[in-house]
Amino acid sequence: MTGPPVPRHPPAAAAPHLRAAVVGHLEWTTLARVRQLPARGDIVHAEVLWEGPAGGGAVAAVRLAALAGACTFFTALGDDQAARRSREVLGRLGVDVVAAVRDLPTRSAVSLVDASGERTTTTLGARLQPEAADDLPWETLRSYDTVYFTAGGAGALARARQAAVLTATSREFPLLTTAGIPVDAVVGSADDPAERCDPSGLPRPPGLLVVTEGAQGGAYRARGGTARRYRAVRPPRPVVDCYGAGDNFAAALAFALGTGSGAADAVTFAAGTAALCAATRGPYAVPRTPGPTGPHRSTTRGAPCAPPSFSGTSTTP
Repeated sequence: MTGPPVPRHPPAAAAPHLRAAVVGHLEWTTLARVRQLPARGDIVHAEVLWEGPAGGGAVAAVRLAALAGACTFFTALGDDQAARRSREVLGRLGVDVVAAVRDLPTRSAVSLVDASGERTTTTLGARLQPEAADDLPWETLRSYDTVYFTAGGAGALARARQAAVLTATSREFPLLTTAGIPVDAVVGSADDPAERCDPSGLPRPPGLLVVTEGAQGGAYRARGGTARRYRAVRPPRPVVDCYGAGDNFAAALAFALGTGSGAADAVTFAAGTAALCAATRGPYAVPRTPGPTGPHRSTTRGAPCAPPSFSGTSTTP
């Protein structure tokens, strides 16, 4: 069951001063449409839909920059053209990329989208991720309101924990289990085997666990509470592709929790953001005209997740 059209957050003029960051990875990604996914031995023609820096970390950083006015992205990149292009595109979108440089190529990816809008992704090369030993401005994270963690070592996770709110992807569940560092929220997809997790395996359960189920909505559980469901939000236009919808959901969740929103309002806000992404080509719009290579600093900040904006998309026990 779907809810009403995608909600909009309140005007930025009423926004608080919120500092947001992502600690994680990126891939230079080509998104292409096919009639159907190839079977073994097939040769298929694909139409390129979108190209740019993506992966969980980059997509979330762009969404957080759009919501909060700016976002700092702690990552690792190669010394190559893909890295330079990624810095340039992300910088024009309000993302301040602070990256360790590795003696390896920046990872790339090809994602095929079928007629239903679902994507199947192949990554090429090793995932580059930040580590605590990297010469990055880790100490600044203590002044951040919210940080979303998608990749990194245990030391990087500990540095990210300096923020007021720390959320993480369930893809990093093995690290969360062994590192023993508490997080305020864990989010992942029930449809992705790599994102399934059992929170009872964590030394301390997260403050909030969210499991997304695409068009079926999803479920969430606050620490000490009962499991509740939320409904999906109807996209404002037909679904184009689902690439990046989960990453947009996670970024919006981190933003809402950073503003002090409760669990029900945060997941509803995130569901609306994911629906908007599904109705858009690619995970975000890549700027067409060249701009400054440094980060674009907006003079406005993101708006809080206000319950009146989502009154028609109720959660259910």
